[in-house]
Amino acid sequence: MPLSRPAAGRHIAMIGCTTPSHVLPSLGVVAELVRRGHRVSYAIGDRLAGLVAGSGAAPITYPSTLPADDGDWPDNPVVELPTRLFLNEAISTTDPIVKHLDGDRPDLVLYDVAAMAGPMVGERLGVPVVQLAPTWVPWEGFEQDNAAALAATHLSADGLTYYGAYGAWLADNGVDADPWLWMASPRPTIALIPRLLQPHADRMRPDVHFVGPCLDPARLAARTWTPPPGTRRTLLVSLGTVFNDRPDVYRVAAAAFADTDWQVVMAVGKRLDPAGLGPLPANVEAYREVPQLDVLAEASAFVTHAGMGGCVETLWFGVPAVTIPLAAEQFGNAAILDALGISRQLAADQLTPALLRAAVEDLVSSSVIAERLALLRTAVRSSGGVEVAADAVESFLP
Repeated sequence: MPLSRPAAGRHIAMIGCTTPSHVLPSLGVVAELVRRGHRVSYAIGDRLAGLVAGSGAAPITYPSTLPADDGDWPDNPVVELPTRLFLNEAISTTDPIVKHLDGDRPDLVLYDVAAMAGPMVGERLGVPVVQLAPTWVPWEGFEQDNAAALAATHLSADGLTYYGAYGAWLADNGVDADPWLWMASPRPTIALIPRLLQPHADRMRPDVHFVGPCLDPARLAARTWTPPPGTRRTLLVSLGTVFNDRPDVYRVAAAAFADTDWQVVMAVGKRLDPAGLGPLPANVEAYREVPQLDVLAEASAFVTHAGMGGCVETLWFGVPAVTIPLAAEQFGNAAILDALGISRQLAADQLTPALLRAAVEDLVSSSVIAERLALLRTAVRSSGGVEVAADAVESFLP
């Protein structure tokens, strides 16, 4: 991949997905592109416009059809999310985005892996597209490896409905293609994760470029939380922003570390009132949200649902993790952390205070795990970053 830098001042359009877990990974890259003198337009649902504007990009806003991060996401994310919600968002947003950009045509379209409007916007504007992937990318042979599951999905009632709706949308936009083939068509990809978190990394397409974690330097520098004076060990408990309505897990965590030398910081999400957990021990704090990077920078351990953002951050800060996967790719991510030897996976429906406490203490007391985390932390921090990612984006500018 050539990395010669074109002249600054180009116009780059980013088509985002209106969920924080998909927006946050791209903001550091966008801010770096703006710093280099490029003009970035960022298409995003209006409720996250403020988050995007902080990067220096100009938001292109619309009413998002996706549930809010504290909204009612489907119970079956593997099938229902890609087959209906993301497609519905693409159908409702492609025309407004194209209309906005048609009079101010970008030189390049970037799009989040879940922003299905991205390739279509590029197609209609006649502009090259590059995918930004904040999670793992399908490898060569992915379809063959998962043929049975994909066939079952394609032939299910949801799959057939999706196929028809996707085909109609393609036709309405002047694209004559089979929906399954169009969706799976390989496109240049910049993966915002370290290669060691990618399944089958030895089978990646040559047009997939791993640039490592791109944590926003502004977020890393903005320390807004410090542990209370005298704190010996800090434990962060967070189950992400979507499948996080689990008061049972938070109560177990509070009971597991009550009246110990651990300072427990719990982010319980916007659907759950921390007061609803009942009286908490003096060493346990519960909030709807916390500055996660700040807490992890001080943490000795992390209880996480194993979303990709959390997996990247646990490696970045060298913090051992107890994973409690709840949905979708979280089980695969948890398995990867287990294989790296820095985590323990527990099942949410079998969790007890004794089990959780033992898993955390086992992790933090192991010198082998500490050494492994130190090596991985160094490897992850040297695997790329926002400057390498911005170089990769610039290499695709015409």
